[in-house]
Amino acid sequence: MAGATEEGAMRTDEEGYLIDPSDWNPQVAQVMAQREGVELTDEHWAVVKFMREYYDEHQIPADVRFVIRFLARERGKGDDARNALFVLFPYGYVKQACKIAGMRKPRIWSTG
Repeated sequence: MAGATEEGAMRTDEEGYLIDPSDWNPQVAQVMAQREGVELTDEHWAVVKFMREYYDEHQIPADVRFVIRFLARERGKGDDARNALFVLFPYGYVKQACKIAGMRKPRIWSTG
């Protein structure tokens, strides 16, 4: 793929998204987060874990509304869940959360 890079098992496209989500592991997440200027906290890891489990179960990335619902219900964010997601990933769900969680770049996707 033109513009793709490879660092060990971490093959990315020209925008830094993994080419193959199965290449993801926690070390890849750390590298991706560092590139995005995100210091991963327990709350970030909870979102990433939810996204990975959703992907493993459904073989598609979780739409942002499912992540917001997860934050609202499972992490106690309630009505502030949407804002909480954008505090965690200030440049957006697709740009940062999906990249750190090892998702391919979506073509058309609700970004919340």
